[in-house]
Amino acid sequence: MKLATIRTGGTTKAVRLDGDALLDLGFPDVGALLGQDDWRDLAATATGTAYPLDGADFAPVVPAPSKVVCVGLNYRGHIQEMGRDLPEHPTLFAKFADCLIGAHDGIVRPAETGKFDWEAELAVVIGAPARRARGAEAEAAVAGFTVLNDITCRDWQFRTREWLQGKTWDSSTPVGPFLVTPDELPGGVRPALDVTLRVDGEVMQSDSTGDLLFDPVDLVEYVSTVVRLNPGDLIATGTPGGVGHARRPERYLLGGETVVTEIQGIGRLENRVVEEKSA
Repeated sequence: MKLATIRTGGTTKAVRLDGDALLDLGFPDVGALLGQDDWRDLAATATGTAYPLDGADFAPVVPAPSKVVCVGLNYRGHIQEMGRDLPEHPTLFAKFADCLIGAHDGIVRPAETGKFDWEAELAVVIGAPARRARGAEAEAAVAGFTVLNDITCRDWQFRTREWLQGKTWDSSTPVGPFLVTPDELPGGVRPALDVTLRVDGEVMQSDSTGDLLFDPVDLVEYVSTVVRLNPGDLIATGTPGGVGHARRPERYLLGGETVVTEIQGIGRLENRVVEEKSA
């Protein structure tokens, strides 16, 4: 199944892709749907109002997750381009829901940064509560996957050894358009999918999720050891090589660019970099 949250009539609705239509599932968003124990049956059998796919206004696939856990340095190629050793454990940091935007929304570039960078990522969407999950339980906690662009203010990220301040600026992180369940993807809960990011049509990142050092199930096990994972929570699995910060010369988003982030079998984010409006 492919599930999404769309904006329509001043509100949001959870929908299922059915051909060229989006069927209303009777919940305000995908996060609310995932909070139901039988969400898979509810989503598969719903026959609500149909909205056209063409021109749909996608909200973040989960607009208000209780947590967004992100993983740094998880593709071998990216680790090497950043000049680091392969880590023994996942490198974790967090984002807040205020940074999330929809698949076609503008990426807001804050005036305070001069080093605004892109990071294409596969994101895990949690579909069941998980605490110290292992093996089959960790696999079952994966509702599916979505696309995320972990836009980063590099000059703020590296002010200190902690990364949060570079990672969670308001309205900066596109996520969506769909949650795709593992049964539709090669590799299931450990999918091997092509990841591509383009800036104004130029390929900047191109890799496969098969290059992940810690796969999605590994990450559910590790993160759920530290903190309870709730339905609708997101785990961003890390970015491949090709970020602007590692290029020589360095390249950054200055404003006005169109950034396209695409993962095979899941979908495409297309976002324009826009300046923050004055208060």
